[in-house]
Amino acid sequence: MTYAQRGEAGDVFPEPVSDAAGVRPSVAVFANRPRVRSEICDDLTGAGFRTLDNGPVDVLVDGPITLMGDVVMVDCPSVDGAVLAALSRLDQRVARTGAHLIVSTTLDALDDVFAALDQSHPQIMVQPTRAERIIAVGRVMADMSSSRVREMSDEDRLNLLYLSRQVEAIAHKLEGLSDHSLKSGTALSGGVQKVKTQSEQLSNEKSGAPAFNSSRPRLPDPGFVRRVIAARQTRAKFFDAELFADPAWDMLLDLTAAHGENIRVSVTSLCIAASVPATISLRWLKQMVDCGIFERIADPSDKRRAFIALSSTSLEGMARYFEEVEVPLANAA
Repeated sequence: MTYAQRGEAGDVFPEPVSDAAGVRPSVAVFANRPRVRSEICDDLTGAGFRTLDNGPVDVLVDGPITLMGDVVMVDCPSVDGAVLAALSRLDQRVARTGAHLIVSTTLDALDDVFAALDQSHPQIMVQPTRAERIIAVGRVMADMSSSRVREMSDEDRLNLLYLSRQVEAIAHKLEGLSDHSLKSGTALSGGVQKVKTQSEQLSNEKSGAPAFNSSRPRLPDPGFVRRVIAARQTRAKFFDAELFADPAWDMLLDLTAAHGENIRVSVTSLCIAASVPATISLRWLKQMVDCGIFERIADPSDKRRAFIALSSTSLEGMARYFEEVEVPLANAA
């Protein structure tokens, strides 16, 4: 049953979405699974979007050049050589035309998908619900509208993440999802818990804040950072984990420890460290790369892989943070 049939889409999209000329934006849909492709098209049409059923992912390589929409949505639960070739071709075309790309995949295929899409700045989701797909398209449309007026600042990007969480909560209520079903298949275990980080703290590099001087202190021993991470996990024993739902700080800690251990961190590993639904982790990761907090590092020995690392400014910020907190902790002991 689609949103239009239930009469609930109007609560999220009060009027059909359209641009300044009154034309509804189009969403091109590619998916190898016919049922999923039909489901995506039905849901987006019910939410007020104009959809283009462009067929399976394979046509991006073997078929003729197809009509692209303002937004391109691809369902890609698994990958092989043909799928990666299709994604690479699509990535280049989307980057060239200025369209917006949304890709849904699985945790097993995430690293390969992420590495194949290095030009189009896609929004990647892991096993999204039907509501999350619609929200992803709505978020892209909002970004498109904002960019027509002015370039989004780093603070705007991060504030949008907080707003998106509220919108998602509403959509999940409309869809009748329980907390269990929300996390099923996408909640990751084995990582650390979260702490809310203010946007101005995350965007120092581009916000005009004074630059650090060149005498950067050393980062702490990675074992110490891992103990900090383990201590943060203890919060979940006494408080609802939803109280700490933003993964930025946990990602920073994990990358700091990995830097000291001289370990390269894959996208999947960083999502696990965040211990939130993978789609949320990926959204934060994308924004923090865009803000210059994280860096995407291509694997020189394997173009199919990419890693995430702290930028030089973030490394300096973490070093100075630990320099300030370690002394009081030592004195207290």
